[in-house]
Amino acid sequence: MNSRTLRSALALALITPALVHCVPGFPGGDSCPTTAEAAMKANFGLAAEAEGKVKAALAAGAALQDLAVEIETDVATACGNLAKDLGATDIEPKEEGPGKKAEAACAAAASALGEVKAKAKGQVQIKVIPPKCEASMSAMADCAASCDASIEPGSAKVECEGGEISGQCDGECKGSCTVEAGAACTGECSAECAGECSGSFSGTCKGTCEGKCNGAAMSGGQCDGTCDGTCKGEAQGSCAGTCQGSCSAQCEIKGQAQCSGSCSGGCSVELKAPKCSGEVKPPKMSAECEASCDAQVSGKLECVPAQVRVNISGAADAEAATRLKAAIKAHLPALLKVTLGMKGKLERMVAGVETTLEGAQAVVKGGGAAALKAGACVAASIKGQVDASVSINVSVKASASASGSAGAG
Repeated sequence: MNSRTLRSALALALITPALVHCVPGFPGGDSCPTTAEAAMKANFGLAAEAEGKVKAALAAGAALQDLAVEIETDVATACGNLAKDLGATDIEPKEEGPGKKAEAACAAAASALGEVKAKAKGQVQIKVIPPKCEASMSAMADCAASCDASIEPGSAKVECEGGEISGQCDGECKGSCTVEAGAACTGECSAECAGECSGSFSGTCKGTCEGKCNGAAMSGGQCDGTCDGTCKGEAQGSCAGTCQGSCSAQCEIKGQAQCSGSCSGGCSVELKAPKCSGEVKPPKMSAECEASCDAQVSGKLECVPAQVRVNISGAADAEAATRLKAAIKAHLPALLKVTLGMKGKLERMVAGVETTLEGAQAVVKGGGAAALKAGACVAASIKGQVDASVSINVSVKASASASGSAGAG
């Protein structure tokens, strides 16, 4: 939040006590809408344009606050579990405040990672396939029609910029088809494959191994143990190629006309429930509605987890190396969701909410009974928005710090 907006927020907060105790129905903001949906349905009695600005601002603020809580909780949980798995016990924050739980847990995780790495004394190599986060284009269209009266429901044109569109294809899928984890996979699997892996494989193999079997070079011989290379037979492990079986993450199948999963790259008919992996561009509408809808849609991103492969070579302490590998593989994906999958969207979202704040501030300074009613809610929302912005910033930095300590810089 810029200094001008923050000063305005603080100034408005100072006059709030005088407002909230003299405005019936708005004691301390307790009767103010606390969700985006409730904000858009509220009625403050302002002129139409002013009413729209205030409602859009409150909806954006509610979405931002909800997302801030979710992100801090997710980061604190991932870092806390990572720290605990590596033997740390003190992960609670020493002080209260926005983002402090995530900050304390990630500091403990970074410290524990350093200690266990020093004990293992091996070379840690991490390969990451980034998470893929998508936003609903249908949700953006619905929000636009709800926020801006000039847009007719069902007519909003939404575009996807800087990413690909995917969704349910009831016709012929002309690109790639992605099926959910655990479904039959005869395509690209970037995670655990149970079946036959043609590609870079590391895990248990009962069949023909091309590469190394139990550490010994092998070219097409029978392997009943650990295979690093290609396994043709019964495989159970990490596969970066074509999996003939089931994949623990999403499986991407190219050139499949009939797609029972999510189709991207083109469909012979209009996609249902389309999602965008880039920036969802709404139709032309007010700046307040655009920022509000972006906040609400970005707050409900659907993310395919990052895939993490960890290799530790030359370890002096095998037990420590095993523990380190397992902990990183289990908990790093949740951190990468924030630092790689959501960071840019979060920055844009926070900046957009500031736009709605400025518009709402101009309205509530206009005076009148209706403005006083709205002012109590705007003041309460501004305080929450400031805290939410700080929480998101702290949580993202904490997540990035722990990810870097793990070796995923």
